[in-house]
Amino acid sequence: MNEDMLKLVENDRFAKYIGIKIIKVDKGYAVTQMEISENHLNGVGIVQGGAIFTLADYAFAVASNSKGFVTVGINANISYFKSPKGKLLTAEAKEISSSRKLCNYIVDIFDDNNDLIAKFNATGYIKNDK
Repeated sequence: MNEDMLKLVENDRFAKYIGIKIIKVDKGYAVTQMEISENHLNGVGIVQGGAIFTLADYAFAVASNSKGFVTVGINANISYFKSPKGKLLTAEAKEISSSRKLCNYIVDIFDDNNDLIAKFNATGYIKNDK
């Protein structure tokens, strides 16, 4: 990944605040992880959906910006399948398609048991900025 773009995505203050780390980056691909803490839990004691969404959204941001162009999300949705087990969530983002201005990514979110917890789909707008 381009060093300037890596600095750009690593500057995401909210991702840092909730403890998300970049594990792997390649063109159109990224893996991010978040260690679950008490602060990530909702009122019934399971991981809050917004925390899972943010983990997936950050993986999408890293993957979509990995090609060297500023890319911003214009649409995103998530489906939750089950409550995570363990203390670590992993999001794997993969490019599905990319044109001159638009791209689409799928992000799978797994728990410690490698069970699929959620699936995130995002569309990005590719700006001309480098």
